[in-house]
Amino acid sequence: MASILVVDDEPKMTSLICGHLEEEGHTVATTTKPAEALDLLSAHAYDVVITDLAMPDVSGMTILEKALERKGTDVIMMTAYGTAQSAVEAMKKGAADYLLKPFSLDELSLLVTNLTANQRERSIRSHFQQQAESGYGRMIGRSAAMKAVMKLVEKVAGSDATVLLTGRSGTGKELAARRIHELSARKEKAFIAVNCAALTETLLESELFGHEKGAFTGAGERKRGRFELAEGGTIFLDEIGETSPAMQSKLLRVLEERNLVRVGGVDLIPIDVRVIAATNRNLKEEVRKGNFREDLFFRVNVFPIEMPDLSQRKDDIIDLAQHFLNSMAYPAPELTDSVRQVLLAYDWPGNIRELRNVLERAAILAEGEPLTPDDFNIEVDNEPLAVDPRDPISRSAGLEGAEKQMILGALKQARGNKSEAARLLKITRRRLYSRMKVLGIEV
Repeated sequence: MASILVVDDEPKMTSLICGHLEEEGHTVATTTKPAEALDLLSAHAYDVVITDLAMPDVSGMTILEKALERKGTDVIMMTAYGTAQSAVEAMKKGAADYLLKPFSLDELSLLVTNLTANQRERSIRSHFQQQAESGYGRMIGRSAAMKAVMKLVEKVAGSDATVLLTGRSGTGKELAARRIHELSARKEKAFIAVNCAALTETLLESELFGHEKGAFTGAGERKRGRFELAEGGTIFLDEIGETSPAMQSKLLRVLEERNLVRVGGVDLIPIDVRVIAATNRNLKEEVRKGNFREDLFFRVNVFPIEMPDLSQRKDDIIDLAQHFLNSMAYPAPELTDSVRQVLLAYDWPGNIRELRNVLERAAILAEGEPLTPDDFNIEVDNEPLAVDPRDPISRSAGLEGAEKQMILGALKQARGNKSEAARLLKITRRRLYSRMKVLGIEV
């Protein structure tokens, strides 16, 4: 609900408007003294200011100018029929709309509802724009794996093809999606991200497609969904593999027909958006298991891009670490050789997200001094398992092959019990998980 200031030198008018808007859940302040309104505008931020145009001492135009000093405030002018032209002039100077007295309170309510809905949409767009322009919005990488990803990103950006970004959590799928948007012809329009795993099915449907007033309990006003907010731009459907079969069916219809129906509505609303989806699941396997619709998979998998694990792009770790420290404005961002060795020796199972979090913690502990290995709470235990070079298996399979066979043999002997396998190999369970991940062993 909105915070509203009503200014009119007629007490009955202010009282009538205040009572009506408060019944609808808004927070309303009133004054019959225009000069007092200027003080209120200096002291408080209001979503909407409703002011009469013709008042003694201080005019509605002065109220308008003062209200517009605060970004995000909308002004509605009230005026008698004889001064309608002045209201038009007020709109040229920034007023959102005007009402001719006498007017219907329902008309006023509708106007306030539309203005506050537009404010929320502007706030959402601004939020995503700020994220896109932030330091974390850059793709960084000199490794062969990242150069390959960047090449694909640049190639697909010029088209409107649907993109499916795959890879483990924390590998930078949203950054890649933003980069595709920034390089596309849609870059001047909105980039809207939705985490499909963070909402229940009902809330996700409303969030994506919007709803009409009264569509369900609590739907007190019409709401445009993220697809509509992304009109002309890009929508990023993160964790699409977590959606329910029913939601998959609705997404498929929207992607195929390029229109939607708000929850509780009947009208078809055409949409023009570029779709980028992401998942950390193997969607082909999910299709085989019956957990993901095959037709939706084909619809989103037009141009797949797999984001590599950080352990597959070791050449980028120091550049990323330096970038995060610079983004934090850390006073001593240069990394010593000993710190570099620690960062390069770790496997980073949490990928880029873990690297950023570890650096943030280390920076807090170091209190502005150069970072040292003691500032990092990571276990550097990544050395390959020791193997006997005289073993014919080792000589024929190579070091990694021999290590892989040792782990598989231990797992078989332990009947899949990883704790027991680690004991047989005389290593920690954490180290076992780390080596299994590096060697691509899935049990």
